[in-house]
Amino acid sequence: MFKYMGELLLVITAIIWGSGFVASAVALEHYTPYQILAGRFLIGAVILSLIFFKKFNKLNKSTLIKGALLGLFLYIAFALQTVGLQFTTPSKNAFLTAVNVVIVPFIGFLLYKRKIDMYELTGAILAVVGIAVLSLKLSSDINVGDVFTLGCAVGFAFHIYYTAKFVKTEDPVVLTIVQMVTAAVIGCIVILFRGETSFSVETEGVMNLLYLGIFSTTIAFLMQTVAQKYITETKAAIILATESFWGMVFSIIILSEIMTGRMIIGAFLILLAILISETKMGFLKKDKMKTVG
Repeated sequence: MFKYMGELLLVITAIIWGSGFVASAVALEHYTPYQILAGRFLIGAVILSLIFFKKFNKLNKSTLIKGALLGLFLYIAFALQTVGLQFTTPSKNAFLTAVNVVIVPFIGFLLYKRKIDMYELTGAILAVVGIAVLSLKLSSDINVGDVFTLGCAVGFAFHIYYTAKFVKTEDPVVLTIVQMVTAAVIGCIVILFRGETSFSVETEGVMNLLYLGIFSTTIAFLMQTVAQKYITETKAAIILATESFWGMVFSIIILSEIMTGRMIIGAFLILLAILISETKMGFLKKDKMKTVG
């Protein structure tokens, strides 16, 4: 039961995150990237603290340190993603963010000497090719927004990797609250330092910021953290990677963005890279075994 609950929660999380790319694009018309980050994390921290205040009795030094680290990764990743969205399209932003799934195995190799097999290497190469098709122009220049988004992919890779690692020994709800509070504090310090303390109260801006805070932040990250306690890291990464697909779908439906041939090819290569690196083509092996049997 827990296994399927985890899968369902992650599917919903991916859909919410996909729609969040569009909400971020609209919100950027009313707020600066740093105001959006401070707002969404502050909303998440307040809501989670009010709903789960009884969980604070489980707070300890270990949870504080691990939650704060996740919060730091979270803020850095979102800062790069949100700023990148100012210079690139929501669908490209969504697809490039999905590369974080391929980066995860390399984090394990570099920090914990975990072996990288040929499937992961093949996936990494395919991802690079897909990124080139999506991002590079004929002049071979890379859009600055694409660079920021790739940096965000690295940040999210660290976040996913360490969430899977920390949630094995810590309460997922408390872990989520600590990371939200950490990200909110960093966000508020940044806007104070930048002098961006004047917020728009236009309905469109407020509604999109609330959507990001309530759904894309509070609900989505709580579901992700809880789900990763009941599902393997590999399956979690695959399901969360569909976020990019949903981002493209919502961009086309809501923002009337045009899907180009290069975008389709690049997206296909990146998703194929994710599939190969995370599943190791196990489904083909099973089919061959059934055929032989």
